[in-house]
Amino acid sequence: MAGFDGIDARGCEGLLRAFVDASREAFAESLTGVYLHGSLAMGCFHPAVSDVDLLVVVDRAPSDADKRRFMERVAALNEDAPAKGIEMSVVLREVCRPFVYPTPFELHFSSMHLDRWREDPEGYVRDMRGTDRDLAAHFTILRRRGRALVGSEPAEVFGEVPRADYLDSLWYDAEGAPEDILENPVYVILNLCRVLAFARDGEVLSKREGGEWGIEHLSERWRGLVSGALDAYGDGRSFQPDADAATAFADAMLTQIQALR
Repeated sequence: MAGFDGIDARGCEGLLRAFVDASREAFAESLTGVYLHGSLAMGCFHPAVSDVDLLVVVDRAPSDADKRRFMERVAALNEDAPAKGIEMSVVLREVCRPFVYPTPFELHFSSMHLDRWREDPEGYVRDMRGTDRDLAAHFTILRRRGRALVGSEPAEVFGEVPRADYLDSLWYDAEGAPEDILENPVYVILNLCRVLAFARDGEVLSKREGGEWGIEHLSERWRGLVSGALDAYGDGRSFQPDADAATAFADAMLTQIQALR
C-alpha cells in the first residue's frame, strides 16, 4: 500500500511529507511516484550516519524551470534533514521498466552538491543530468524493500534489475575500498559484507544486515573488525580500526567478490 501507514519514519515523517508535497507541486500531473529506499526503508536508519534516500519518478522530462523550483524546495528541506541530509534522484518512468543500465537521471542532489547548487542554480539544473550506475542498486532495493510514499507500488514501476547489472553497480561503489576504508571504515566494512552477501548468496541487505551476515559467514580473522564497525554503526559513533588490518580486509573481500562476478 502506498503512503505513510505502517512506516517507521524515525522522526523524518514531516520531512518525507514535505518532500512529497514539493514533488507534486514541481511536477504536477507528470509525477508517477515518490519512493523511499535505503536505511530508512529497511529499518536501520541512524540520524547521525544515514542519508534520507528518495527517488522521484516522472512521466516526461521536466523543464529547467520545474527542476529549479523543485531544487529550491529540496535545498530548503535539506537544512532541516538529519546530519547527512537528503539524497535524491529524479528519473523518467521509461527507464525504470524495462530497466535501463547505466540508468539515465534527470536531476540529482545530495549534500555534497549543495555548494554547487548555491553558487550556480541555473547551471546546476541544466547540467545535473546523465547516467548513474548506483541507480541499479537503488532500484533493486526499491523492488524488494522500498516504499511508495505516493504512487504505484515499486514492483509495478521498477523492472527487475539483472544480476550482472546489480553486481556491476555494487562493484563500482566498492572497488575503491582499500583506499576508502581508512577514511570511512564503518561504511566500507559493512558495505563490503553486504556486497559479498549478494555475490555469494543473492541476499539484498542493509549495511547493518550485511555486518550481521559477515559475523556469521566470514572467517574468524575478520569478525572483530566487522563487530567493531557494526557496533559503531548502531551507536552512530566513529570507529578507527588498525590500518593494516582494515586494508587487508578490503583486499580480501574484493578478491572474493571479483571471483563471483
